[in-house]
Amino acid sequence: MPFSDSPASATSESAEAVSTTVLTTVPTAVPTTPPVGHVSISHLLADGELTVTGRLTDASNITLLCTARSPDGGPAGSEADCVYKPIRGERPLWDFPDGTLADRETASYLISEAAGWHCVPVTVLRSGPFGPGMVQQWIGDADSDLTADLVPADALPAGWIPVLRAVDTDGEPVVLAHADTIALQVLAGFDLVVNNADRKASHILPTPDGRVRGVDHGVTLHAEPKLRTILWGWAGRPLPEPVTNGLRLLSTALTADLGEQLSGMVTGTELAALHARIDALIADPVFPLPPTDRTPIPWPPL
Repeated sequence: MPFSDSPASATSESAEAVSTTVLTTVPTAVPTTPPVGHVSISHLLADGELTVTGRLTDASNITLLCTARSPDGGPAGSEADCVYKPIRGERPLWDFPDGTLADRETASYLISEAAGWHCVPVTVLRSGPFGPGMVQQWIGDADSDLTADLVPADALPAGWIPVLRAVDTDGEPVVLAHADTIALQVLAGFDLVVNNADRKASHILPTPDGRVRGVDHGVTLHAEPKLRTILWGWAGRPLPEPVTNGLRLLSTALTADLGEQLSGMVTGTELAALHARIDALIADPVFPLPPTDRTPIPWPPL
């Protein structure tokens, strides 16, 4: 099934979807408990003293590397590296309200936790050196190339699913592909729920403990369909059990504390759309097909 409205560039003029008919054998389980140190990192990021140590210059919005330290000094190890995105540094977008990206990042984390997916690093909304913003645990031991990449057409890694065929700037055939694992399917299911408009390869962080985490969730939770992702390899396939279990947890949580928390971060219309997406996925637990009326893949995809 060809994707429509592919991003125009020298590498995508001949882009078309690659059909797949066979899925490889994949693990049947993913970690279902929070990572070690999860609670202590949450408190440290929320209450610790932030010291700016650097800046990610290739980020769309001001993104600062920081160290969060326990306010009372604390024992050895009572500090954590993190990312701080002040609201005042958010770049205006035509389709999202100004000054809401930090809220959306934090809301996405809360949704991941309520579902039991734990696929987003610890994220809090707090004040920092440049005012209120989003602070998120830094994941330093990840390599996004292990889960998704643009590879030569004749060198597809074993067990990977091709998504898009293209040519590079030298005219050589390449394939956009991703790994076929349950952990990555959980992240793709999370993206369906939060309506992620920007799931590119560099936003996927596999770690040695077997988890796959996603970052950069500022353009999520819009009321209108916005899903843009490179994780289309399972289109038309059933959602895995960890995703369906999480959907049921979310359906219940949204009528309780989670719904109240999110109501202060997104609009009523956006919250109703979140409910509707979850209900629709519970009723029809299948990865959707790519849309044909808009660009289905973020640009750049990596």
